[in-house]
Amino acid sequence: MTAPPILLAVDIGGTFTDLVALDLESGRVIVEKLLTTYPDPSGAVLAGVRDLLEKSGLAPGSIRYVVHGTTLITNTLIERKGAKTALLATAGFRDAVEIGNEGRYDMYDLALKKPPPLAERRLRYDLPERMLADGRVWRPLDEARLREICAELRAEGIEAVAVCFLHAYTNPAHELAALEILGEQLPAVSISVSHQVAPGMREYPRASTTIANAYVQPIAERYMERVAAGLKASGIDAPLNIMLSSGGTTTVDAARAFPVRLVESGPAGGALAGLYWGRLLGQRDVLAFDMGGTTAKAALTRAGELAISHQSEVAHVHRFKRGSGLPLMVPMIEMIEIGAGGGSIAHLNALGLPAVGPQSAGSAPGPAAYGLGGCEPTVTDADLLLGYLNPDYFAGGDIRLDTAAARQSFAELSAALDLSLDGMAWGVHQLVNENMAAAARVHAAERGLEIRRYCMVATGGAGPAHACGVAAGLGISKIIIPPLAGVGSAFGFLTAPIAFDFTRSYVARLDALDLAELNKILAELEREGRRIVEAAGVPSPEITVRLNIDMRYVGQGYEVRVPFPMERLSANHIARMRRVFEDEYRAFYGQLADGVPIEAVNWRVLISGPRPIIESARPDATPNSCDEPVAFRPVAFRPVRFDADQAPQDTPVYRRERLGRAWSAAGPLIIEEAASTTIVPPGWAAQVAEGGCLLLTKGNAKMESAHVW
Repeated sequence: MTAPPILLAVDIGGTFTDLVALDLESGRVIVEKLLTTYPDPSGAVLAGVRDLLEKSGLAPGSIRYVVHGTTLITNTLIERKGAKTALLATAGFRDAVEIGNEGRYDMYDLALKKPPPLAERRLRYDLPERMLADGRVWRPLDEARLREICAELRAEGIEAVAVCFLHAYTNPAHELAALEILGEQLPAVSISVSHQVAPGMREYPRASTTIANAYVQPIAERYMERVAAGLKASGIDAPLNIMLSSGGTTTVDAARAFPVRLVESGPAGGALAGLYWGRLLGQRDVLAFDMGGTTAKAALTRAGELAISHQSEVAHVHRFKRGSGLPLMVPMIEMIEIGAGGGSIAHLNALGLPAVGPQSAGSAPGPAAYGLGGCEPTVTDADLLLGYLNPDYFAGGDIRLDTAAARQSFAELSAALDLSLDGMAWGVHQLVNENMAAAARVHAAERGLEIRRYCMVATGGAGPAHACGVAAGLGISKIIIPPLAGVGSAFGFLTAPIAFDFTRSYVARLDALDLAELNKILAELEREGRRIVEAAGVPSPEITVRLNIDMRYVGQGYEVRVPFPMERLSANHIARMRRVFEDEYRAFYGQLADGVPIEAVNWRVLISGPRPIIESARPDATPNSCDEPVAFRPVAFRPVRFDADQAPQDTPVYRRERLGRAWSAAGPLIIEEAASTTIVPPGWAAQVAEGGCLLLTKGNAKMESAHVW
């Protein structure tokens, strides 16, 4: 008998590593969750794979496809534990990454600190060469000086080199020549060139992105080799694809070449899961809220799709201050880090006020309640003290929570503020919720979106426990808790298409476009993208190609992204470009700049395969198909605090896998499952919907178009 085909997704988080296996024939989903291992997270990945195969009885040979997302790249950049990296820049421009731009992320901070470059100044080299903005050579590359620099790099023990020459995105000839010489002189060194990593205008972010790519490349290569070898040793001989920050997956070879594109690979899965479950229940306007052990992130859909950004930051000096991080020019789902995770540490800030994060207890030692040596108060400890978590059923009972240790961790903090332990725990829980709601509110307002009409999809181990608190702060009255909420990011990986995109800066007014040159550029981008996507296993007829153009009025500093058909451009397309730009510009700004010429700046080509079809996904622990009332009874009652001024209420506790299709109830109540706990406070109601989702509604809210069993 032939084994059914299985898809396997693996997500490494700051605290937990999640694995999800999907049987494509039956829709059965198997889940495994374990603590992330440090300093090498591949240990948890391979141990999790072995445990999942053993517990489920799956044959390793039945796994047809593996997709993997990781926080390794982000952590390497944040902790600055990457390779010893040098920068080769056009003469006079080696300090561009230190000068940055004129913006101050906090204009009132007289002691403002900017993130130091990943390549220290003594390892940044000026190289005589100069390319003009139109691609003409003004000064040839000094190859003799480059060979001298190579000798210095060998003496320094350099592990990675970033090459970023002025205007290389227009004409990469000098970077290609430098790449060839560096490859000859330094064969064991990783080399990143800007026209391949970030082929766009704006010198500072382009150089910063190229350095970041070089900085993490050796570590990424070694890590992916260990994972691939470990999977093969387990008997899994399936293609391994890597999750990209943009919501697509790609081959290991492409990920090795551009590891900086994996910076937000884990959170991208949470956003995709939110999109998937929202669509299943007929919701187009979705706030994907993913709260794990270390951070909480959110993404908003626009017209039923996730927005893609090509400007972001990493390794912030101040975690929630835009402009305090290293800029990156890579495509990623537009997300915002809105708050802390379950392992984030509560403390008093410099003003003596309570704060949570950004420091996290992670998986080692973890929250105090884990009993693994942690002693500082965390969000998880607070939730345990409030009665939200079951100490005997956390992570399905694999982790027994120590309530006494949680209380002890809050003793010093509560004494400093003259609050009871329960009052301090309630304050931490509420502070986290309000911080997340405030960040999401600002994010939506900046984009002109009315967040109150959105439906929240809550995922992550801590997401369902905080969803109602965050939603109340946003005025959201509809929440979806998917059946795989605790491993939402890993499940989201399974919904991601194989995809890759390329960008090229080509700046010209619409009335002066060189269409022959432009068509040549677009053909090159499409050809390279097809090569990568086909290498990942997508047949050529199934590949789709999309074009987006960054456009602006002449004289403006930033652009509006405009979707446009991917076809050979002719003079007839110019008027259409203008109309589409004006439609997008008016929608964003409310008015046009009549009489001002329009110019195109960046041309972005996305090449992707079909989105995987997994509509039949059915977790091992699905709601009962029967409607017997006995199945709906609470398994226990426990005292839970829902208000600072009221005593804890004796609250019914349900097991999610026992709830049938006809079940509904009004809060307060708690719904437990192996990977997460859903809190339904007073004033909210819960019911079971299609796919085993839980629908939480506040007051008289109704789930329009939702499919309720």
